[in-house]
Amino acid sequence: MQLINRNIKWLMLVAGMLTCSMVLAVFSPELALKNTFGASIQDPLAEVVVRSWGSLITLVGAMLIYGAFRPVHRNLILLIATLGKAIFVGLVVTVGSQFLGKAALTIAFDATVVVLFTLYLLSPQNRAAEG
Repeated sequence: MQLINRNIKWLMLVAGMLTCSMVLAVFSPELALKNTFGASIQDPLAEVVVRSWGSLITLVGAMLIYGAFRPVHRNLILLIATLGKAIFVGLVVTVGSQFLGKAALTIAFDATVVVLFTLYLLSPQNRAAEG
């Protein structure tokens, strides 16, 4: 637990930079969808949704980078990122299981981040620093 607390800044920076890589979906939604899920865009609405999805994910990544340098905002940013990633993992595992093979690396990364950030948020040292 202390290892996570001592290195939370670096964990947030790495997770934030990797999360920001989804900016690809904003500029090339077809490629992002193919790389992440092995699927293609079927209609114009899907392109809008994928671009929006990519922009929101990129913003979460940017928040993680910002929070790495601004401890006062860290817990809120970690909570938002953790919930977003947990929901994504849960949805792919339960509803989108046909994409698990192609999305395995993304799911593994996001699940790991969820565990690490949750441990940090629930750690006694973090809770003591809050109060």
